[in-house]
Amino acid sequence: DLDTDSRHWQRGPDTNLPRSDTGLAMSDIAYVIYTSGSTGMPKGVMVRHEGLTNYLCWAQKTYCPDQGSIVSSSLSFDATITSLLVPLIHGSKVQLLTEGREIDELEQWVRDGGSGLVKITPAHLDVLGQRLLAEQVSSAVGVFVIGGEALSSSTVALWRQIQPGVRLINEYGPTETVVGCVVYDVPRDAQPGGSVPIGRPIANTRIYVLDLHGQPVPVGVTGEMYIGGAGVARGYLNRPELTAERFIADPYSSEPGARMYRTGDLARYREDGVLEFLGRNDFQVKIRG
Repeated sequence: DLDTDSRHWQRGPDTNLPRSDTGLAMSDIAYVIYTSGSTGMPKGVMVRHEGLTNYLCWAQKTYCPDQGSIVSSSLSFDATITSLLVPLIHGSKVQLLTEGREIDELEQWVRDGGSGLVKITPAHLDVLGQRLLAEQVSSAVGVFVIGGEALSSSTVALWRQIQPGVRLINEYGPTETVVGCVVYDVPRDAQPGGSVPIGRPIANTRIYVLDLHGQPVPVGVTGEMYIGGAGVARGYLNRPELTAERFIADPYSSEPGARMYRTGDLARYREDGVLEFLGRNDFQVKIRG
């Protein structure tokens, strides 16, 4: 609270933070955020400025956050980068919801005719949709960017019933490659079965579907997904062995020193070039997201 705690800020210097003589490089670390990496113990992911900048610039053009956004997730969750930073660099407003009351306040916001960008998990989107459907409330939300787990066709069908015009964007991406690196803008007339595709890579991103020998699999064949390009993080903080295991050399890139991240996720390419997520190659189980 900048007003209540103003005495603390007045004690500090009024100059800019010092920078190194060499300046800021795109390869420098923008932030470190802890993640389980889908499975295993939490580890700190070192995300570079290059990856963060690439995602934000792409998202600003793609999501067009003119109406601002609602931050419905914890600030310690990297999905918040979408709804917090993208509107701010666009010059739009951001509304923070009260922790623990996100669904209640989001429901009220919809009732009040709210519009804009909302980044949300499929589990939360489904709960919100069930509430609105039961009370026959028409949503005025402009864009739902959905991430964190697989999006089901039943959730899409639910929201088409509530508000046919709402824009639903399925965004896939591990923390190790900056929030989102593959997206699928669900067509309004789509009738998907099972889970919704994850789509195509964002700008400056390469997606490989490889077999056990690291070779590309044919279209329609299941393989493990590897991610290359600008979004690949530097690695795990103080975990060199784990970094070497998950962040490996990219043999398909002409860029010197290029690396790719081994996700552990299974996927396949459809004939139209769209990616389908098919689960994990280990024994991970998710309960309610």
